[in-house]
Amino acid sequence: MTVIELPGRAALTTTGWTRACPLDYLIPGRGVAVLLKGGRQAALFLLPDGMLYAVGNIDPIGRAAVISRGLVGDRAGTPVVISPLLKQAYSLLDGRCLDNADIALPVYAVRVTDGVVAVTNTPVADTLSAD
Repeated sequence: MTVIELPGRAALTTTGWTRACPLDYLIPGRGVAVLLKGGRQAALFLLPDGMLYAVGNIDPIGRAAVISRGLVGDRAGTPVVISPLLKQAYSLLDGRCLDNADIALPVYAVRVTDGVVAVTNTPVADTLSAD
């Protein structure tokens, strides 16, 4: 199990965490939508290799809360989620759209504490820009 880590950073400064669900509720390869404190939505994924990722759940093109229903896979070694609407591939590592460089999903940090998965309430980029 891995938390999204940022090289060169001792710890993330966040505005809090939302407890999503017990880790054993997650099914590898399937997404779960998480309503975060403050009203944002994240799409949480457990990959078959045990890695956890969270990105924004709102498709930036279709403007619908569907990313958690996307297909998970990889493109050239990068773990991705494919939007179920127009089939764009988004990197689970940094949220960038691999099909359109002008589009990206927000990325959220994930942690597991006492078997419960939690997601940050604000995207990682938001927390880093506050430094």
